[in-house]
Amino acid sequence: MTTRSTIGRRGFLQSAAAATLAAPALGAAGSDARPNLLIIQTDQQSSWTLGAYGGTLVGTPHIDRIGREGAVLEQFFTNSAVCTPSRGCMITGRYPHSHGAYRNNLELGRDEVTLAELLRRGGYRTGYAGKWHLDGPPKPGWMTAERSMGFTDCRYMFNRGHWKKIVEAPDGTAKVHPYQVIGDEKTFTTDWLADKTIDFIGRNRDKPFCWMVSIPDPHGPFTVREPYDTMYKPDDMPVPSTVNQVGLPWQPAADAAAKRKKAGQPVGREARCRQAKAKYCGLVKCIDDNVGRILGCLKEQGILDETIVVFTTDHGEYMGEHGLYGKNQLYETAYHLPFLVRWPEKIAAGTRIDRIVSTVDVQPTLAGLMGVAPSGREQGHDASPMLCGRKTEWTDASWLHHSSLERAGVFTPEYELALIRGGGHILFDRVNDPEQTRNLYSDPAKKAVADELTARVIAHHREVKSSALEWLET
Repeated sequence: MTTRSTIGRRGFLQSAAAATLAAPALGAAGSDARPNLLIIQTDQQSSWTLGAYGGTLVGTPHIDRIGREGAVLEQFFTNSAVCTPSRGCMITGRYPHSHGAYRNNLELGRDEVTLAELLRRGGYRTGYAGKWHLDGPPKPGWMTAERSMGFTDCRYMFNRGHWKKIVEAPDGTAKVHPYQVIGDEKTFTTDWLADKTIDFIGRNRDKPFCWMVSIPDPHGPFTVREPYDTMYKPDDMPVPSTVNQVGLPWQPAADAAAKRKKAGQPVGREARCRQAKAKYCGLVKCIDDNVGRILGCLKEQGILDETIVVFTTDHGEYMGEHGLYGKNQLYETAYHLPFLVRWPEKIAAGTRIDRIVSTVDVQPTLAGLMGVAPSGREQGHDASPMLCGRKTEWTDASWLHHSSLERAGVFTPEYELALIRGGGHILFDRVNDPEQTRNLYSDPAKKAVADELTARVIAHHREVKSSALEWLET
């Protein structure tokens, strides 16, 4: 396991066990040695749910296997902790203001070049099943090839929603049921999407494929089918030490005081947290079992080792931390995400990377790993040399682009800084205060740190021509 690095650019050399290998062949005459790509993305899944990140509550052997037999990115961050912009960053390699979908329910810019489009142009068979959330307000918004941004097989690709039961009609159309209706092992959405993934894999053996399955869980509502609904007991669920917090440190003092007065005594918060967390764990366990089914299919088809398998999510879930649920506040849990990738041909088993990588780096990294030329529009960077054990220059910073356009910041190995239009800025020490209970922004001893990081945030937004620059420079 690598050690935490310091701020700045420097070379990186992975463990000697990771061999330096050449880029994949792009199809010699009479053969096609290109790898398949399978991306499994969930919605609102925190890193603590996975054993690969030290989690012990759920038990996730199948997801953990991807990292155990490949690589775990220990410091992977989203650039925006809400569904639409985060997904846009990942699929285009560009920041939210650049790809256009900077907040929920905005459509991705129609001229954007997705990873799927890059691979489709290169002869890959591409497909997608599950939640997309990059086509504006339609709900469910079943996609068509004209709108699917490079994912040719898009029959089971829907724009948004978190239904718990989907049924396919004889004519191939899919019907969603109201949220309170829970499916069974064939119609519960996670199982249904895993079945579609297995079907796609079985039908596409004549040329390499790129398939992305986007599971809408464990995002709320926190309901799951049997037996997962009773698999975890509320009484066994730990609650965060900050569960009874009322008010946010970046709120104006008067607003925070009013919220505390209105909230009164925190009645029942711990019970609510335990109940929600038990169901959330059940949702994660259902996901893990279906990841096991998908990996089993790849093995049965004889292509597991010829397929790059990625597991990640779009943002985390606070689950009671600081009295919050959901995402898109400024605490780290919603930003610091799981990212695991397996490909034995290039990635040594047991690789753990402690450099900061973010969602805008995913498209160039996977393109680099596969030997595919980038679009030239990407703003992220190629981390594939790190995955393959090679030395590369890298900056340890993930830039925070909030969907409100009125918050901006950075995560470094040591700190999180968030600047807020109108004041209330925050500075957290990630090493010594992991629960983020002490805002150090006004601490005289940390003024130099705050000033340096502020200058870096402004320089970044100037470089990428962000609209937040207008207030950052005032």
